[in-house]
Amino acid sequence: MTADAQHPLARANSTSTRTLLRVVILCLIAAAAIASRLFSVIRFESIIHEFDPWFNFRATKYLVANGFYKFWDWFDDRTWHPLGRVTGGTLYPGLMVTSGVIYHALQALTVPVDIRNICVLLAPAFSGLTAYAAYLLTNEMTTSPSAGLLAAVFMGIAPGYISRSVAGSYDNEAIAIFLLVFTFYLWIKALKLGSMLWGALCALFYGYMVASWGGYAFITCLLPLHAFVLICMGRYSTRLYVSYTTWYALGTLASMQIPFVGFLPVKTSEHMPALGMRTSYQAPWLAVTNIAMTGIFGFLQLVGFIQYVRSAVSGRQFQTFLATAVVGTFGIGVLGLVALTSLGYIAPWGGRFYSLWDTNYAKIHIPIIASVSEHQPPAWPAFFFDLNMLIWLFPAGIYLCYRDLRDEHVFIIVYGLFGSYFAGVMVRLMLTLTPIVCVASAIAVSHLLDTYMSMKSPNADEVQRAAEAAAKKVAKSTGLRGSEKPTVGIFSLVPKTGVVASLTVYLLMFVSHCTWVTSNAYSSPSVVLASRMPDGSQHIIDDYREAYQWLRQNTKEDAKIMSWWDYGYQIGGMADRPTLVDNNTWNNTHIATVGKAMSSREEVSYPIMRQHEVDYVLVVFGGLLGYSGDDINKFLWMVRIAEGIWPDEVKERDFFTPRGEYRVDSEATDTMKNSLMYKLSYYNYHAMFPPGQVADRVRGVHLPDQGPVLNTVEEAFTSENWIIRIYKVKDLDNVGRDHAAAAAFERGQKKKKATKKRGARVLRVE
Repeated sequence: MTADAQHPLARANSTSTRTLLRVVILCLIAAAAIASRLFSVIRFESIIHEFDPWFNFRATKYLVANGFYKFWDWFDDRTWHPLGRVTGGTLYPGLMVTSGVIYHALQALTVPVDIRNICVLLAPAFSGLTAYAAYLLTNEMTTSPSAGLLAAVFMGIAPGYISRSVAGSYDNEAIAIFLLVFTFYLWIKALKLGSMLWGALCALFYGYMVASWGGYAFITCLLPLHAFVLICMGRYSTRLYVSYTTWYALGTLASMQIPFVGFLPVKTSEHMPALGMRTSYQAPWLAVTNIAMTGIFGFLQLVGFIQYVRSAVSGRQFQTFLATAVVGTFGIGVLGLVALTSLGYIAPWGGRFYSLWDTNYAKIHIPIIASVSEHQPPAWPAFFFDLNMLIWLFPAGIYLCYRDLRDEHVFIIVYGLFGSYFAGVMVRLMLTLTPIVCVASAIAVSHLLDTYMSMKSPNADEVQRAAEAAAKKVAKSTGLRGSEKPTVGIFSLVPKTGVVASLTVYLLMFVSHCTWVTSNAYSSPSVVLASRMPDGSQHIIDDYREAYQWLRQNTKEDAKIMSWWDYGYQIGGMADRPTLVDNNTWNNTHIATVGKAMSSREEVSYPIMRQHEVDYVLVVFGGLLGYSGDDINKFLWMVRIAEGIWPDEVKERDFFTPRGEYRVDSEATDTMKNSLMYKLSYYNYHAMFPPGQVADRVRGVHLPDQGPVLNTVEEAFTSENWIIRIYKVKDLDNVGRDHAAAAAFERGQKKKKATKKRGARVLRVE
């Protein structure tokens, strides 16, 4: 065979070898991503974590047991007693449906697997797919063969993503981040090709994203913003028109098939950027964003029409037409938008959206949003903790994109700017920033490696010019001329070796940091706590499951449990008992009612509990063990939420001392000491200590030797480490369970007291 015939064959073999090697590397990256998320299963067991995942797990079990259509129409009367919840129409079903499809597929293949294990391992499995999606997205941004693989590695092990995708973290983000990244990849692909097929695929996965997570609004606003920036840069093209129009039309129709979303894409302000309408009069600081994002879909149609007219009309006529069209379209659009919003056809911005622009908005107006820890602004060390060295490589990657500045690079820049802002406002949105940080950092690292690992010999003229420039610089600074021509720049072996070695060390340190953070910070379930004994051995604290199991075995199936909303999903998932409130937080007044009961005196709390048919009250107390996440530390949020509904009955200032201190010791205010929460937490607590040594290890204070007294409830269960305390509500004098009977009981007691006083006066007179 001749050399000419061998050359194409050798090239094909080389390409096949590289492709095979790349596939093997991607498989290893996926395996590493999955393995790094299994610490919790290895150390504890296969268990659902946190709070929201317990509802998702319960809903998935209902879906698997009863089928999709019953799940779609599911009314849950065991939550939000006595209101109930239309569960099928108030959730994003994508997570449950995905798990159900996997379960039935495995059952069809006769693979014996429990639905719980599918739920526990779903997030790690999808993390491998997310790494692959990051690889595809990065490959669309650069021609470097290593950039995509580096992005996959970063995405697979970055703590910012692992924090919501460890084994057992069965939340919407388990699949949503994969859908987020893959939707962006399909958008870039559609934009580069101007293909309706890729645009339709983008709309399909966008619809899947809408069905899976409320964070789909990030896509809804980011893609229109990207299109708007391209138009402002003079980069309008038929590719942009076809891809955006296809995505918007099909994606909006797909999103409207989800009952929880319904007609929101055409009726709420959060979706208006994609359509081309937006309300700005409600908040002046939104005006700039309004100008930047208004009119995308409608504006794109207008630009397309203008381009068509421009090709058929003369210059002066076109100028007149353009001015008339722009002024008329925007004038009619603004007037129509204001009218529709005023009439209520378009809903105003939600509180969560306002809190993204004004960090104090939620604390002032909607305390229930501000009470959630993941809605707080992150501390600066959190960026380094979740992203490590990527936080420094990220700007370098953005700069490299800015230097080339193709349409896809504009997307990276826009995503990077807005993702950085929102991540700085809310801890939870660190999750949406992580993908773009991984992509941009991978571009920067691959650029360095491609530059300094190149074995190509430099051109002799280039070396000569670089050497002369360096010699002149030395002579200018020292006044001496070197006798030899120095080897400068990156052409020598030493600089190349130094840079590559340094990058290798940094990458190894990054892997070590990610492994440590994942192992120590993000792999511990909230329902199972771990501590270290003096000899270094691990001690498991299982109070949560102990208490929930007690409720399951020792109470009636219809026993109503009152607790703060944080524990509603866990009580429903593990104890299988009806609750008053849970983590859905859809009814602020109902939550405020629980807050009022917890923050009031017993004589006020008891009628509230009777009105809502409460059988047991559950509180979390960490004073004995030093567990800081207890209800006393959350108590002020209960007070604030209750005060928002009953400002005349519950006042936050009454729980502070005259010096403005929030105390639980002997200097605590009478309002604090008489509150139901205080009594439930510290009841019989003094019996655990010798006289004079009663201490709260969380607050670091000494308590009085005499504890509070309870009259309307009685202690039913206290867990081994006193973390969970459960009290049974007394049925005083056979009082009925409705509010009228409780009120009559109070009136009777007052009447008895008044009679006794009159009798005492009569005796004294006699």
